[in-house]
Amino acid sequence: MSLQDCRIIELPKIHDPRGNLTFIEGGHHVPFDIRRVYYLYDVPGGADRGAHAHKNLHQFIVAMSGSFDVMLDDGRDKYRFHLNRSYFGLYVCPMMWRYLDNFSSGAVCLVLASSMYDQLDYIRDYDKFLEAALKPAT
Repeated sequence: MSLQDCRIIELPKIHDPRGNLTFIEGGHHVPFDIRRVYYLYDVPGGADRGAHAHKNLHQFIVAMSGSFDVMLDDGRDKYRFHLNRSYFGLYVCPMMWRYLDNFSSGAVCLVLASSMYDQLDYIRDYDKFLEAALKPAT
């Protein structure tokens, strides 16, 4: 997979004078079944999160409140996505080095994942990531 497989996806937004509603359905709005949900919050100013890749995990990242940036790197190209609306999310395919930074005060980052937590799925060393990402297909 490459950086071109990652993309911003607009979610349904139901307008109502009492407050808007947005929903996410696995396999419909995101290209995977949702197996785990987690969120980041109270990130101190100037801090970053992530700095790893996943071998097989698909993720969908939403700024539920506030804003932050997601930098994706497929070993060849890099792109920075700015998330700041709760009705847009970023689909992140496997084998993308990612880190999140530029968190606004009060930002909440929601992450939907395609599988349960698995420590063996992580690549936490950037040089090892590059070695795996740039390895010729066999």
